[in-house]
Amino acid sequence: MPESWNSTEKFNREAIEWDNKPERQLLARAVAQAIITAVKPDSRMNALEIGCGTGLVSMEIAPLVNHLTAIDTSPEMLGVLNYKIRNTGTTNIETICLDLASLSQNIEPDKKFDLIYCSITLHHIDDTGTFIGSMAVHLTSGGVIAIADLYQEDGTFHDDPQEKVHHGFNRSYLDAVFQNNGLQVNSFETAYIIEKVNREGLKAAYPVFLACAGTNP
Repeated sequence: MPESWNSTEKFNREAIEWDNKPERQLLARAVAQAIITAVKPDSRMNALEIGCGTGLVSMEIAPLVNHLTAIDTSPEMLGVLNYKIRNTGTTNIETICLDLASLSQNIEPDKKFDLIYCSITLHHIDDTGTFIGSMAVHLTSGGVIAIADLYQEDGTFHDDPQEKVHHGFNRSYLDAVFQNNGLQVNSFETAYIIEKVNREGLKAAYPVFLACAGTNP
């Protein structure tokens, strides 16, 4: 039976070994560096990461901002991140376990962030338009949303063909969703290229974009 969208059970099972794959470490560093270059986060900013997982990106961004709220649907993933927070003495990351698809129902309406980002999370969300809209609700005037995910691919990226995911995204779709939510696209670039042997046994390249959009202050 196929997993549900953004399956908590799947990510709970994989949490303890999630960081063991070097490719994930490389991807996270590349995405974090792309966000840093594009957004230039600083100590005045309050940031929100949606779908933080074990915090591979969060731990790179946190030292640069005032406060970082890291949310995920998997308590086991957050357990790994909380261990890192304790082990490194990090004091400005707050972790929250909640349903990512119901963001606007789980975060106070008046809670605003200067930077909201997610990495390889969007394709796990069923209703991506509503999801991005809920991000926009919590963005400060002049704030930035940064989304890193797969360019549209042929459906072979995930090993399980039954897993409920989007097969990446094209720019025209994202441009339209941003504009429908009053956001202006600031940049759209390739942040990383994942090279892997896919489930068909073929070595393939799957590029990852970073799309940044914001409001006018």
